[in-house]
Amino acid sequence: MGWISTVFVHKALNAAVTLECVDPETRLALFASVGLDPSAPVDPGAMISDGDFFALLERIADIGDRGRSVAIHMGALMRCNDYGAFGLAFKSAPNLLGSYARVERFGKVVTSIANFRVGQVGPSVFMEVIQGRDRRLGLKMTNELALAAATSISREVSDDDFSPVAVHLMSDRPNDDGAYQEHFRCPIHFGADRDALEVLTTIASRANRLSDDGMSKFFETHLDTQLSQIDDTSELERRVVDQIGEVLSEGVPTLAEVAVRLGMSTRTLQRRLSADGLAYQDLVLGARKTLSEQLLRRTDYALAEIAFLTGFSDQSTFTRAFKRWHGQTPAGYRRGT
Repeated sequence: MGWISTVFVHKALNAAVTLECVDPETRLALFASVGLDPSAPVDPGAMISDGDFFALLERIADIGDRGRSVAIHMGALMRCNDYGAFGLAFKSAPNLLGSYARVERFGKVVTSIANFRVGQVGPSVFMEVIQGRDRRLGLKMTNELALAAATSISREVSDDDFSPVAVHLMSDRPNDDGAYQEHFRCPIHFGADRDALEVLTTIASRANRLSDDGMSKFFETHLDTQLSQIDDTSELERRVVDQIGEVLSEGVPTLAEVAVRLGMSTRTLQRRLSADGLAYQDLVLGARKTLSEQLLRRTDYALAEIAFLTGFSDQSTFTRAFKRWHGQTPAGYRRGT
């Protein structure tokens, strides 16, 4: 389970209204579905879960091709200032190579998903999205958003009219790819083996318009502080909960089994959890609660199926546990969502 800045929720729903995918009333309902007040100030540091964001994009995409392209439209709207200190560090870097290095290093202050790795192959620099395990539509759209936004802010800081050499997308070509062609203005390879921008190194080496060494160092220091606040405790907790959630349908995994999946010894994992004040059984409970809530909200699976997927032996045991957690039955919780 990861997170993403609420900036992207505002951009997504504003783009959906512009595209006439949703009306203003539906927009308010969609904000409420992810627990946000649309009238509150936009805070780049405020986060929602990746699953809620994926579900939001999927609801918009259900409307049709215009909804499916909302990630590209919202990426086209992104500007450096939308990202707070992260965007200012991108803007003040000496050139795009420096900007991309900051994306690779500090991307986690904006989101734990759609982070990048940067590499040079021949005459090109590749800004490649690091792939997550889940290939659901919402994640594919988030990756497209990341590449569209990277293109927008690269244009913002470049002296010349910036366009990539090519864009590589793992998604299949949509029925209408006009929004992609209009925004990227370069060859787009759908069905590729990666999600990446390909930029000529000679272009990426040119000085940025607003390059400022002093500002760049200041914002790097600020972002280093933000990164340190996304500490090892929360990262370890997320990793353990993710591994538990992946195998719950096969029964609750033991600490030793999770340790193997994380590539460490049982003793090391136990020591790190204890040092961070975490109890393994509490993490198991949290994983079961979160997964059951998501399945009830986002699927029409029968309660018996959800019980199985969350590691319970039968529906009645699951129902009793759920009532302890929420004070209501799973069926009541589903009706109220």
